[in-house]
Amino acid sequence: MNKRERIQAVIAGRETDRVPVGFWRHWPGDDQRPETLAAVTLDYQRRFDLDFIKLPVSSVYCVDDYGITHAYQGNSNGDREYLSRVIFQPEDWTALKHLDIRQGTYGWHLDSLKRIIAEKDADTPIIVTMFNPLAMAAYLAGDELLMAHLRQYPERVSAALEVLAETSAEFIKSCIDLGADGVFLSTRFASYEMMTAQEYLSFGRPGDLKVLNATSQGWFNVLHLHGQHPMMQLLADYPVQALNWHDVTSDIDLETAASIFPGVLMGGIEQQQALPNATPEEVAAQGRQAVERMGGRRLILTPGCTYSISVSESNLRALRQTV
Repeated sequence: MNKRERIQAVIAGRETDRVPVGFWRHWPGDDQRPETLAAVTLDYQRRFDLDFIKLPVSSVYCVDDYGITHAYQGNSNGDREYLSRVIFQPEDWTALKHLDIRQGTYGWHLDSLKRIIAEKDADTPIIVTMFNPLAMAAYLAGDELLMAHLRQYPERVSAALEVLAETSAEFIKSCIDLGADGVFLSTRFASYEMMTAQEYLSFGRPGDLKVLNATSQGWFNVLHLHGQHPMMQLLADYPVQALNWHDVTSDIDLETAASIFPGVLMGGIEQQQALPNATPEEVAAQGRQAVERMGGRRLILTPGCTYSISVSESNLRALRQTV
């Protein structure tokens, strides 16, 4: 099987020659220009021969064009820090406008995606990382102010979320039109330590579905649940083929998730402690255990999230060689 055939078979519930595998990281500095983002993405894929490419964007890309400022300041996962926001008062939410995705930071990410698609192996799927409208709102305001305004001025925040969702939907549709195979949609607030279920149904779900409906032509769409108490049952009906979450450390393990979500599970490797600190043999053992627990089916072996840039290549090779 080639990579595309392998993942399509897993999604369809058919037997495969082996379990697919993938992992991803941030590239501080290189993720700020189209040519360098494309270069590190392609080099990483050639070195590790993964079953799919996840476009390794920084979280700032989806709100950069609104005027935030940011910098890399040594974050262990390689992401950038927000130095300034653009939402301060309740009325700032209703001032947000729909962005032209062919200009600015959105525009050059489309350019980078074009470069990668033109040079990658044709049988290697590529999915585009996106942060859902609720996460984007937090990047614009900060978590604390977003939650305060969401509860005090729900109509204003809802109007802004609709605008953010429209821009996101247009962007991912353009990515699919360019040749991307799907979206990796990160939903950071879909966890009970962040919001109540009703809050997420009101403020998170509508934007999520607008983005996912825009990528309906994609065949490899992934929902990422970020947090230790994910709202998996609440979102299990989302129109995606695969689910990624912090399966090793959260309160939902692989077996439990398999009974909740009908599609493919992406997990098995703990990324914050095991992947940076374990021996290659221990990483491989964790991977083999995940494969055995799932009976080699309905699984793409991955970390639960982005891993630290301090992870050794020997551990990454061990993870790849597990399958």
